[in-house]
Amino acid sequence: DAIRAPESRENIDLLALAAEEGARDDVPVEGRSLFVRGDRTLLRRLIRNLLDNARRHGGDPSPEVAVRSEGASAVFSVRDHGPGIAASEREKIFEPFYRPGNATQATGSNGLGLALVRQIARTHGGNVECRAADGGGTVFMVSLPKIDEAPLAAPDILETASVS
Repeated sequence: DAIRAPESRENIDLLALAAEEGARDDVPVEGRSLFVRGDRTLLRRLIRNLLDNARRHGGDPSPEVAVRSEGASAVFSVRDHGPGIAASEREKIFEPFYRPGNATQATGSNGLGLALVRQIARTHGGNVECRAADGGGTVFMVSLPKIDEAPLAAPDILETASVS
């Protein structure tokens, strides 16, 4: 795989990160703040790739983007309103350089964006899947292990300090 384990991991508010990326193109993001542990640069790339893909192939209106909690996972989803992806191609699209039959050279796609999305999700202990959206289009759902929103605990300095 092209993506190595993240060198720096931090607590990241997935909703805030998605909202930053959505704001670049006036795409609103719905949901609530959920925290994941990971590499901010890689997760930003994952979000950007899915948003770019939805804009490139998704038709009008603009993509619907959300962050929600599902069990022990934070789920980031992007729904487009394009022609959809055939069920037989929904796994193949995550292979490097694969492009669905309805994709054309005119889209400027090289077939690496979704492969990177999957690698980044898996590097962070999660996964991504592609589903048909109700009413047409496609929804990509990225599930990542969520963490408590509290920052990582500092060493027990306070427990050993005495107050005089």
